[in-house]
Amino acid sequence: MSQVAAETRSFEAEVAQVLHLVTHSLYSHKEIFLRELISNASDACDKLRFEAIAAPELLSGDGELRIEVSWDADARTVTVRDNGIGMGRDEVVANIGTIASSGTRRFLEAMSGEQKADARLIGQFGVGFYSGFVVADRVTVLSRRAGAAAEEGVKWESDGQGQYTLEPVELPARGTTVILHLKPDEDEFLAGWKLRSLVHRYSDHVAFPIRMPKDAADEGGEADAEQWETVNSASALWTKPRTEISDEDYQGFYKALGHDFNDALAWTHNRVEGSQSFTTLLYLPAQPPFDLMMGGRDERKGLKLYIKRVFVMDAAEELLPSYLRFVRGVVDADDLPLNVSRELLQQNRQLDRIRGACVKRVLDLVEKLARDEPEKFAAFHKAFGNTLKEGIVEDAGNRERVAKLLRFASTKGEGGAQTVSLDDYIGRMAVGQDTIWYVTADSHAAAAGSPQLEAFRSRDIEVLLMSDRIDEWMLGSLREYAGKKLQHVAKGELPLDAADREKQDEAAKAAEPLLQKLKGLLGDRVADVRVSARLTDSPSCLALADHDMAPHFVRLLREAGQEVPESRPTLEINPQHALVKRVETETDEAKSQDLASLLLEQAEIAAGAPLADPAAFVQRMNRVLLGS
Repeated sequence: MSQVAAETRSFEAEVAQVLHLVTHSLYSHKEIFLRELISNASDACDKLRFEAIAAPELLSGDGELRIEVSWDADARTVTVRDNGIGMGRDEVVANIGTIASSGTRRFLEAMSGEQKADARLIGQFGVGFYSGFVVADRVTVLSRRAGAAAEEGVKWESDGQGQYTLEPVELPARGTTVILHLKPDEDEFLAGWKLRSLVHRYSDHVAFPIRMPKDAADEGGEADAEQWETVNSASALWTKPRTEISDEDYQGFYKALGHDFNDALAWTHNRVEGSQSFTTLLYLPAQPPFDLMMGGRDERKGLKLYIKRVFVMDAAEELLPSYLRFVRGVVDADDLPLNVSRELLQQNRQLDRIRGACVKRVLDLVEKLARDEPEKFAAFHKAFGNTLKEGIVEDAGNRERVAKLLRFASTKGEGGAQTVSLDDYIGRMAVGQDTIWYVTADSHAAAAGSPQLEAFRSRDIEVLLMSDRIDEWMLGSLREYAGKKLQHVAKGELPLDAADREKQDEAAKAAEPLLQKLKGLLGDRVADVRVSARLTDSPSCLALADHDMAPHFVRLLREAGQEVPESRPTLEINPQHALVKRVETETDEAKSQDLASLLLEQAEIAAGAPLADPAAFVQRMNRVLLGS
């Protein structure tokens, strides 16, 4: 073949930024480099094993897939080699020197603002290779694609300062070798015991043998073929009986799988036998994975699909609904075809059963936490409660189960904590109450301070205080629970007894002249003005029609560029309030106009609606305060 001359290239800007962040921010987690390089090597072996199903000749001459870790104290190098799929010249450029996938850019987005560098980010965003520059001032990569000729090998080298060199090289075997030329102060990684301990800690459950020189060669780090030994368990953990797996084993596998330094919060491991057989090992992280925040709904990689222990693809989208995208784990199926493509997978009926089983196992696990380990469940809900709420809309079949797991703040809760379940609320209902009442706002303080709650408090009726952005959207699908209707406190009529209803009717009749005056002053700014049964202390509030969205949610949608139909609010007043009485007795037209506008505007502010003209509001407020 015609050789391509060696050349020097510059990294794309985003890659250069990643290198800078990695080398200057991850000093407290230097050892991450070995975990990430071994993880990449394992992926390369997985890819070759999968491609060899259709092309067995790719394994010709070297069928035992493995990873080798060695070191050379004299040359000050650590080497990680695999005999996996390897890379050609273009693949090396695409995978290392450029931003071929969105991972690098999303890594930078996650690191922007107040985010600090976190070792979990490296692997989750597919930029683990760059962690080698944490301990090395120069990195050399030698790679040859499986099936390619020896002279089609490629050598990549860089000091991480902005450029890299690329040149052809003859390589006798397929696979990839990464050589780290260590910085002067990184001697700890030139000891065999240190490297072995890192393999045991982070990579013990990699499903391919990780080999290192035996102890007899510990000083030199290089060995003949007979002197290599396997230093990891090299087995698929999920294939073992649960009785043979310790909690430490489960946690170690999770950390390698999820690129996480923290322990998993909980896990569930199950084997289904029968006409369709498969194994699931599913984890709940203790903290939100970063891809949960960075566009994770569209590109999810938390769940790996194996078929007969052969890795096939990251298939989170097909195996779990979006609202469970925080789950990490593996699914190993016996009955799917090994050559299945993503398109075929989406149409596979057998997958429906596996997907249903995964959802059931996850919800079972969360329910068990809620029942048996309240502290762990509280941590889970704090991390993933909002994501779980998406299931109310997306998963009608499990809507009741998901709703049972949600927790909310309440007028009878403690300190604004989201600790009240819908079952708790129903258990405290007064005799004859058939409605779960709630209020939504853009903060807990705004919800707790809503004037619409006054009558409920005076009647000792509990109200759920919902202040998460997703709540209003979720409630569009959660209309009832356990046979009880959910209703916003600003909608519909309050539960009044006959005596209270009669008083309300009398108050409305007596206030009719005032209502007409306010309607005339406010004109088409309101749909109606009426006497409120909700208010005991405040002068006014907004009431909503049954299908109206809360004003604060309308504002959020418009800020996000969504079109929302215009609607006029209904103003409710408290005729006994001094400010309302002042409107009633005021004879000056201009002052009456100011007072009426302030009644409406303060109700809008309390409901989270934007003021149409804030400057005019300030001027009106000043005129009223100064009595002018």
